[in-house]
Amino acid sequence: MQYTNGHSSLLKLLAWSALFQVPVLGNAIHHPVDCHRNHYPGPTNPSFENGLKGWTVLNGDAFGSNSVTNTTSYWGGPFNIVGRNFLWGFAESGDAGTGSIRSSSFKASSVMSFEVGGGWDAVNLYVGLVRDHDGKILLNQTGPNDDAMVRIVWDTSAYAGQSVHMLVYDNSTAGFGHINLDDIRTGCDALGDGGLTFNVLGQANQPDKSTSTLSTAQIYAVDSVRPQFHYTPYQGWINDPCALIQWNGRYQLFSQFNPAAPFWGPMHWSHVDSADSVHWRELPVALYPPYPNNTADTSGRYTGSALLDKDTGALQVIFTDATDVSLHPNALPEVVSSAVSTDGINFSYYGRNPVVAAPPTGSPSGFRDPKVFWDPTDNTWKMVVGSGDATSGKVLLFVSTNPIGAVQVSWNYVGVLYEGDGSTGTMWECPNFFPIGDKWVLFYGGDSVGWYHVGTYNGTNFVSEKMGLADAGPDSYAMQWYLDNAGRNLAITWMGNWPTSKWPSRVNGWAGVQSITRELFIREDGGLGSRAIAELSTLASGRTITRGLTKVDGTFTVGSSNTARLQMTVDLASTKTQSFNVTLFSSSAEDAVLMYNVATSTLTLDTTNAGWGQAGTWETTIAVPSNKSLTFDIFIDRSSVEVFVGDGTVMTATVYPRYQESKGIKIISHGGKTVFDNISLTPLGSTWA
Repeated sequence: MQYTNGHSSLLKLLAWSALFQVPVLGNAIHHPVDCHRNHYPGPTNPSFENGLKGWTVLNGDAFGSNSVTNTTSYWGGPFNIVGRNFLWGFAESGDAGTGSIRSSSFKASSVMSFEVGGGWDAVNLYVGLVRDHDGKILLNQTGPNDDAMVRIVWDTSAYAGQSVHMLVYDNSTAGFGHINLDDIRTGCDALGDGGLTFNVLGQANQPDKSTSTLSTAQIYAVDSVRPQFHYTPYQGWINDPCALIQWNGRYQLFSQFNPAAPFWGPMHWSHVDSADSVHWRELPVALYPPYPNNTADTSGRYTGSALLDKDTGALQVIFTDATDVSLHPNALPEVVSSAVSTDGINFSYYGRNPVVAAPPTGSPSGFRDPKVFWDPTDNTWKMVVGSGDATSGKVLLFVSTNPIGAVQVSWNYVGVLYEGDGSTGTMWECPNFFPIGDKWVLFYGGDSVGWYHVGTYNGTNFVSEKMGLADAGPDSYAMQWYLDNAGRNLAITWMGNWPTSKWPSRVNGWAGVQSITRELFIREDGGLGSRAIAELSTLASGRTITRGLTKVDGTFTVGSSNTARLQMTVDLASTKTQSFNVTLFSSSAEDAVLMYNVATSTLTLDTTNAGWGQAGTWETTIAVPSNKSLTFDIFIDRSSVEVFVGDGTVMTATVYPRYQESKGIKIISHGGKTVFDNISLTPLGSTWA
């Protein structure tokens, strides 16, 4: 049979919303009204518990007798198997194998779901629903670029009663060139288990933004795991925040961006701006790769920074020009270039780029992520660039020779601002350097960890006096600082990390989240602290639950929400417990747990049972204030959590709950009473207009 792709456009939002009884503003999706009426049995052997019985290999060597396995985990964690077996597309012939396999025929129900894993390639790797009589592919779904499977839910009501079959298609020989499948369900069973309702995932459920008449807020609300008050790309991938600045009164946020796929690729710069650094407005892509017409070319515009040309009022960005030397062997892999915009939207590349044509000697590990800053020690524009060698990471210092108010395109190398001992990696990325009060702060990424130093600076060299983690959680990297017009030291971090993050949202076509805006300060112990900016209070939406003095002995239910701000003040002097937990995204099946040990002053974030995201535990020590009053300011946003503690500690994680009911917020006190001076839970609205 020849297969034809009949699902050329995404499902329309309003039709989907009507079927699933969901307002377009994105409340929980409920069971469709006809899931019982149009419920038919699915394919034979839907979970591969009986090997390949009922399944037929159509062609190729990708699938065969070894494809069904009971292997439970791989190098990245569990496969998320349901039952005993699943179809592992790698097992028969590795990533090099190609071919397809189909299920037995069955009548389509009004809804179906299944688990999918493996590579992301919407053209060459997918699970499809195929109509028997004409071979038309009605719906299809590629993998999350991860062997860990996630559940896809499909509205199949338009095909109810028609004879169909499932097709597993692999035409990829690339890395991750395989597809996994498990637990095909039809009818109401497809929508949940254990009395809980699956969060709806799948590319087919995302409205077509190019044709929709709905607002950005309405469109972004449809996705059950998309944060609502954080910047995310609608489709594609983002990582490092870039060129943060307040320009012409508006806050500018650029991000490393690949619009073509939900993973890293040829780097563009996405662009949003805001009047308050909370409510964002989408703008056109600001920077494009130098060779946009060659999809195999990974050259791109890497991370950079921004400054104001005071002579003209123009916005200047300075960035890494990265070249794919496998295709351009005579080029240097990383140089520094510049572009200028007079309207904040359209950028013109400097005609004599690069502005730093080559890295200085002693920089074999890399040369990237320029960050420009004003140096009050000698009233000059200076720039730090990340680098390193075989033994240690380095931050390199440059000085501008252009007039102060002009475009800064002429840079001289000063020397190594600061060099590590190798313990924090041999290539430092995304360095930032700036003063707070009478101290100077340096932070950078090394070995995929965000580090800070606080110390002194003489205009040429930096001396570190205190060092620590910029964020104690698993999902924070490439933080960037800027000074706003009010004189605040603000920062945004990428809520992701290469070794610790999972991106199940890839099955919805996007990946990557930027944090809420944070204000940086020097803590009482001399370290670098973070707090949420005051403007975030403008997101308050709905009734705030407030309690005064509260003594918790056992379990106390605060409320239920997955887009909210939880604020608490603990009276440690009156607290008699050994420890207490705050459970977030809680249901009978899952939760994320924040644990505070009173005796050791340690705070632990446990995502072991939190959903589709990375499972693990992360711990940090809290500096308890002398008055024994410890505050927590916690932001939860559908699939993310940011915890700010009164001493300036911050922990960031992404969790991706499996179930719509996973919204519970509880406090559990162990071995005595935990005393809270106050507790408040405030629902938060959308960051999008």
